[in-house]
Amino acid sequence: MVTVRTLAGAEFSPDLPGRLLKIAHDIRDAGGRAFLVGGWVRDALLGKACRDYDIEVYDMAQDALVPLLSKYGRTNLVGKAFGVIHLAMKGLSLDFSFPRTENKVGYGHRGFVVHTDEKLSFREAALRRDFTINAMGMELPELALCDPYGGMDDLKAHVLRHVSEAFAEDSLRILRGVQFASRFELILAPETAELCRSLSLEDLSKERIYEEFKKWLLKPGRPSLGLRAFLEMDLLRFFPEVKPLGGSFENLGQFLDNVSAKAVGESEDSRMTLAFSALLSGNSCGEDWTKFLEGMTSEVKILRNVPRLLKHAAAITPNASFPEDPFIRRLSVALDGLRECCVFMASNPQYPEDLRMIFVNRLKTRALELGVYEKAPEPLLTGRFLMSLGLKPGKQFGELIRESFELQLDGKLQDAEQAEAWARSKV
Repeated sequence: MVTVRTLAGAEFSPDLPGRLLKIAHDIRDAGGRAFLVGGWVRDALLGKACRDYDIEVYDMAQDALVPLLSKYGRTNLVGKAFGVIHLAMKGLSLDFSFPRTENKVGYGHRGFVVHTDEKLSFREAALRRDFTINAMGMELPELALCDPYGGMDDLKAHVLRHVSEAFAEDSLRILRGVQFASRFELILAPETAELCRSLSLEDLSKERIYEEFKKWLLKPGRPSLGLRAFLEMDLLRFFPEVKPLGGSFENLGQFLDNVSAKAVGESEDSRMTLAFSALLSGNSCGEDWTKFLEGMTSEVKILRNVPRLLKHAAAITPNASFPEDPFIRRLSVALDGLRECCVFMASNPQYPEDLRMIFVNRLKTRALELGVYEKAPEPLLTGRFLMSLGLKPGKQFGELIRESFELQLDGKLQDAEQAEAWARSKV
């Protein structure tokens, strides 16, 4: 069993498939060298399990590697220009690539010409990677570390540093820096922040931007450190709708961290709503919320749920008097339940934690008693009942349902029998 010594000095036994180790032996016997690269190496040094195996093969031609891999499963040459061979085996799939160089020839983060060269050194090939923490490799099968640009030292020092000036050729790396800072609790190196401030995001599609924001805000970590990187890169140039909360970006970062911690266990849709709402919480302008969100996604749930949470959560504060039942019911209708509202309020650092938790716990308890915590109340009076009274769908029909629902929210109609009796008195 192979082991890795983590940054903390502990022995860690990563999950490495036996078939991969056997393939690595075969590659070495054929005169080649196989390295695990990228995120797997970084995670192993942190003592974290990772099952994304990216293998770079050196000193071996593509034509020689394909038949070697074919003994283990079905191979697919993803693209000769990119030099990636996908190996599909029972219960396992692996990607093997060759060292390559990239030349920027066009607009956008895809505007590159790629040249594979199995004779490149690991140091030369790693020069094209984004950050030093991602420019490490471990040679198989022993997992000997190859770290030409000091990635392990940077990881140990919690520093996020670009590898070379080639970083500037791919603008997506700027946003990757934000999410890496959050996920691995890193601080930008001053020279990396300076380089990012000189670059633009204008060539990125909104879909790519949205995906990086999601990784920043939803993956476990400290989103406040992502916000710090965001500000040091001066990304407010492109996202001016992100404002300080109560005049403080420190407050905004704390809000992001609180939401990340308190939303654990919520659905992904809820976590997205909460995280993006927290990010925009320092901005009170509904038009800005919409502009920001529409600039990066077309997802209907986000475009609907974030503005409504920001709007309606602002109407209730822990330092105000506790709301009456009619208000609680109507708030649940506006937000389709109060679960997200309670998490959002419990995370807001503008109020002392003891004050907001007492308020939120009381609100949750009362909402559960009223049956409006998980979802909004439904009208007691139904169209089917009105039709049984001989009414046909139309103006009167709709007005009766709306009026009865308002009485229900006020607590004046408490069950279907009362609602139906009221309807009979109106017909």
